[in-house]
Amino acid sequence: MLVCGGAINSPQLLMLSGIGPADELRRHLLSFPGAEETFPFGPATSVFKVRGKMFALTQLSAEPPRRVSLKCEPQLAEALRETHAAVLPGYHLNKRHWNTVVLDGTLPEALLQDMMEDSYDLVVSGLSKAHQRELGWAPAAPEQG
Repeated sequence: MLVCGGAINSPQLLMLSGIGPADELRRHLLSFPGAEETFPFGPATSVFKVRGKMFALTQLSAEPPRRVSLKCEPQLAEALRETHAAVLPGYHLNKRHWNTVVLDGTLPEALLQDMMEDSYDLVVSGLSKAHQRELGWAPAAPEQG
């Protein structure tokens, strides 16, 4: 039994549970400006990049539940691992900066989408200002405290 936010039989629920169509995950990762899917580790491993820099890694053809590795700020990466069993240190990646997320349906949909967007934003924030402008990206405004 899967417990997850969303309507029964919704495509998002199935995609986020890791049992739905891999194309839903692919479409979401490719929806970010300038995102591309590459296969530097062979045909089974999709590496999603922006301007040649990786922001997500997954094996879309893997048996469910799928996993996706996402870049993350170090303190947040640790906090997410402590809070969610489905968030693990990055598999074969720098564990300080990467988490591997098991798409088993236990993470709230909004959290998973935020993690994917944060991974993309972290990579784009390291690009030149010219490349950021070409992508139509602007850094988030600092939070008012």
